[in-house]
Amino acid sequence: MRILVVGATGLLGKEIVGLLSGEHEVIGASRKGSTVSVDISDKQSILSMYKQVGTVSAVVCVAGTAKFAPLYSLSDDDFAFSLANKLMGQANLVRYGIPHLAEGGSVTLTSGLLAQYPIQGSAAVSTVNAGIEAFGRAAALELQGKVRVNIVSPGWVSETLEAVRRKPNEGVRAAMVAQVYRKCILEDFTGQVVMATR
Repeated sequence: MRILVVGATGLLGKEIVGLLSGEHEVIGASRKGSTVSVDISDKQSILSMYKQVGTVSAVVCVAGTAKFAPLYSLSDDDFAFSLANKLMGQANLVRYGIPHLAEGGSVTLTSGLLAQYPIQGSAAVSTVNAGIEAFGRAAALELQGKVRVNIVSPGWVSETLEAVRRKPNEGVRAAMVAQVYRKCILEDFTGQVVMATR
C-alpha cells in the first residue's frame, strides 16, 4: 500500500511512519522536515500535495491545531484559526483527496478526547474535535463503497505528559496510539470514532 501520513514529523506522525514503513510505502507530509510540504489550513497547499504524491491507498492525518485557552479570553480570531486549521484542514484532506485515493482506500482523521470530555480551556478544541467526528461520520456515509473514513480520538499521550512534567502513566504511549491508526487503515470498517485511551 501507498500511505500518505500528514503530520509525519510530529510525535504521533513519527510513530505511525515507523510502524507502517516496514510493510508499506509511506509518504510523509508536514509543514517542515518531511519529503512533501503541506499546510492543511491552506487549500492550495493541500491540492499541491496531492498533485505531487499521486494516487495513494490511504491517508492518515495527525496534523492540525486548535487554540486552548479560557473561554473568556478566546477571540473571534482564535475560533476562526481553530476551525480553519484542525477542522477544515482535515475536511479538505478528505474533499480534495477523493480523486487521489485508490478504490477501497481509506482516510483516517484525528479528533481527541476533549470532544467527549471537555475541560476548562477547551471550548475551541472541544468544538473542533466534535466537528471532526461529525464530519467523518457523514463523509463515511456519502463515500460508502468507495473510500472508508474513520476518526481516531486519542486521549493524553504519555510522552506529551512527560514533556509538561505530568505523570506519563496517566496517558497512552505514542506507539500504542499508532497501532490504532494502523487498525483503521487495515481493517474493513468505516464511519467509526476509535478511542485511543488507557
